[in-house]
Amino acid sequence: MPKVLIADDLSQAAVDIFTNRGIDTDIKVGLSKDELIKIIPDYDGLAVRSACKPDADVIAAATRLKVIGRAGIGVDNIDIKAATAKGVVVMNTPFGNAVTTAEHAIAMMFAAARQIPAADQGTQAGKWPKKNFVGVELSYKTLGLIGCGNIGARVAERAKGLTMKVVAYDPFLTEDRAIELGVEKVDLDTLLTRADVITLHTPLTDQTRNILSKEALEKTKKGLILVNCARGGLVDEDAVRELLDNGHLGAAAFDVFVEEPAKENVLFGAPNFIATPHLGAATNEAQENVALQVAEQMSDYLLSGAVTNALNMPSVTADEAPRLKPFIELAEKLGQFAGQISDHGFDDVEIEYEGEVCELNRKPITAAALAGLLRASRGDVNMVSAPAILAESGIHHSESTTEDSPVYDSLIRIRVKVPRTANSEETGWRSIAGTVSAGRPRVVEVKEMPLEGAFSPITLYVNNLDKPGFIGALGEMLGSAGVNIATFHLGRQESGGEAIALIGIDSEPPQEMTEKLDALPHVRYAKVLHF
Repeated sequence: MPKVLIADDLSQAAVDIFTNRGIDTDIKVGLSKDELIKIIPDYDGLAVRSACKPDADVIAAATRLKVIGRAGIGVDNIDIKAATAKGVVVMNTPFGNAVTTAEHAIAMMFAAARQIPAADQGTQAGKWPKKNFVGVELSYKTLGLIGCGNIGARVAERAKGLTMKVVAYDPFLTEDRAIELGVEKVDLDTLLTRADVITLHTPLTDQTRNILSKEALEKTKKGLILVNCARGGLVDEDAVRELLDNGHLGAAAFDVFVEEPAKENVLFGAPNFIATPHLGAATNEAQENVALQVAEQMSDYLLSGAVTNALNMPSVTADEAPRLKPFIELAEKLGQFAGQISDHGFDDVEIEYEGEVCELNRKPITAAALAGLLRASRGDVNMVSAPAILAESGIHHSESTTEDSPVYDSLIRIRVKVPRTANSEETGWRSIAGTVSAGRPRVVEVKEMPLEGAFSPITLYVNNLDKPGFIGALGEMLGSAGVNIATFHLGRQESGGEAIALIGIDSEPPQEMTEKLDALPHVRYAKVLHF
């Protein structure tokens, strides 16, 4: 039974999702780092909000951990790189708090436009400061969205309801989606010069860090209202303070800061500045939604392998998982085969898909193939860590699709380019292909020679010249070593030419037998493979 540690507050309804689906749960909130490191080896899943911080040390200690689920969108508290290297899926819940965050951005925009917090403070102090607060209308003004994804789109919808003109800068926003939302897609400089209000809705990355620099802010209209309910670090806080002080910015409203908790900040006390303590997702509805969502996602992954909203692995829906499972298993075994016969490593990988498999979600299939391929040389590698490990090694990989498969409904072929050695073949490539038959993976081609056989747990692979008496001699050699043959599959190019044999055996052959086999004059290559 999978076991999950809930390390931040989740609702009872979220806990019930785990338990009702047969997952054992422990609730331990407020653990120190040392306490978390001590107990994390006992768990398959870790559910957090923002207080618990699974860093590299915690993840290194997590020997069983398969998934970290973040109830919310931000994952700054999770070391995703360490999790990926360890093969741990990291999920978030980007949709559960989208409405709440969008509403907070709109509320901050109104508060800044009408200087509501300062007016409230003066009124409650008995000053009745009516003449000090002359605001601006938002209707018919231009709203500039930096980021028009899930949350930004909801802000756009609400701004359109206020009869605002909306322009958006987002490299991933398509023209069709912009038309659907009723926004105008523009470049960043155009947005800066046209917007009366700018609100940010983009993650903090190397590309977006300080996207509103001093130089960028100085391009904006005098009197601009600036709202940031996304991430601290997107805006140069020192520049905002300077532009508020000199009157270039009409107002600014921030829910997020470079350093949080923000007990001190250069912006505090600036004229027409509004601050809230990272409340974007802080509604009862949002907190409940993300808690329920993360419980469902983690349960799906631990029980069925379905992957939703993962940040370091291709998504696989619950509906896709059953159909993908045999192809994922096939791809992993083909990768294991190719990896085990590439004794000197490889520097290029090609994955070819033929037939009906081309219509499936191939990303997890490719990830499984790469995991199998790397496992022979790198040990504990899985679908999560394999693509990152391959990328770090500088090994190129590609994939191609062919809608028609000449023989099989679906076929997957893996080709690896091995370094040239004194005994290497002229082409420098190894090629393995397989299919799924009756729901089980089958190997159907090795080195472009057709054959059909199962992936036996222990398989003796022999590449030899097709000469009379070889099969008999091989059988006698195995018999003399006390090794029973379970299956025997043969393939060849032509009579007397190159041939292959895949022999499923019931036990590991002694090393002296394989060395003797490899030394035979007709044998080009022999190796025991494990699946």
